[in-house]
Amino acid sequence: MSLIVPDYDSMASARKSFGAVLDSAERGRAVTIRRHSKTAAVVQVDQLRAYFASTLNAHAEVFSEDGRWVVLLRGRSFVSEGLTVDEAIDDLIASLREYAEDWEDRLSSASNHQANWALVQLITLSTDDELRAWIENGGE
Repeated sequence: MSLIVPDYDSMASARKSFGAVLDSAERGRAVTIRRHSKTAAVVQVDQLRAYFASTLNAHAEVFSEDGRWVVLLRGRSFVSEGLTVDEAIDDLIASLREYAEDWEDRLSSASNHQANWALVQLITLSTDDELRAWIENGGE
């Protein structure tokens, strides 16, 4: 097994070259930095967000029930409703944002939530309009 050789073998060396780290990330390169026994990557946020949006399918289903609109993400435990489809999607976006906060605060270590890491990153890196497009288009 080969190990990743980091671009910067310490946080101190990366800090000294922080401008170069960000310049490389802006050019689309993942810059790696080792801290203790872990290696992290610095990447351009728009590219990372676009990747998550294109690889995570929302599987959104929209239907009317008892005079209200329901939006659910099939295969995920997110369901919202509203008087209009837009209201239901707005409610779903609010629920996704609350989930991302809860995930970061306490759910990330729960075994039944750990697999949602990428979804949480997508939520965190997206505007409400970007989340709406992801839901409406089933992923980009």
